[in-house]
Amino acid sequence: MSDQPQSTQAGTVLVVSAHAGDFVWRASGAIASAVQRGDRAVIVCLSFGERGESASQWLAGKSLEEIKAMRRAEAEGAAAALGAEIEFLDAGDYPLLESPELTDKLVQVFRRVVPTVVLTHPLTDPYNGDHPAAARMTLQARILAQAIGYPGEGEPLGAPPVFFFEPHQPEQSDFKPNVLLDITAAWPAKLEAMKCLPAQKHMWDYYSDLGVRRGVQVKRNAGPNLGLPVDTKGEAYMRYYPQVTTVLE
Repeated sequence: MSDQPQSTQAGTVLVVSAHAGDFVWRASGAIASAVQRGDRAVIVCLSFGERGESASQWLAGKSLEEIKAMRRAEAEGAAAALGAEIEFLDAGDYPLLESPELTDKLVQVFRRVVPTVVLTHPLTDPYNGDHPAAARMTLQARILAQAIGYPGEGEPLGAPPVFFFEPHQPEQSDFKPNVLLDITAAWPAKLEAMKCLPAQKHMWDYYSDLGVRRGVQVKRNAGPNLGLPVDTKGEAYMRYYPQVTTVLE
């Protein structure tokens, strides 16, 4: 991976994923869409999801190191299907422990990548404490990366917007989407990325159905005259910081 952002591209999407599969289910449409329009996409997996997200492999008698290697290969395949870069911090899961050291690693990622938009988990998830932990560290890293006096290479960060992607149990996680993303053109890439994760094959149908449901909402909220196709697909997001604009649209 280059140490500098690519100046020929319009922007850089940084995705912070607690586990190696989370970005695929929840944000791969946004990632593929960004790449298709010429942006850079960088995925950071804090863990491989080796303990809590790999039940089928534990039942098959795999060792911890075998599972980590398998989940890494799956995530790398999914990232390649989306056209994204990916790196792993191997911080462990269940639990994913928040620490100054791990937060600092994220600060250095922010400074190196210089994202124009950040995607991560929402701050509430009663079913998986790793997800809010990842979100809290991401938000803290963004703040620290803006501080001129914080040590590390690179220039202080600007203020990239942060979007929370949809959790698996949105109603229980107080997830109320205020951004609906049309991912119709990116849908084939998302399907390909999902199929790179056979360790969680039970998720394929759920997130395929969710893409259809969110696509219906995309059409419903886009107005009647945009000519969106019948098979529109969507992803839902919550914007964390206010939008700054000179025009309300």
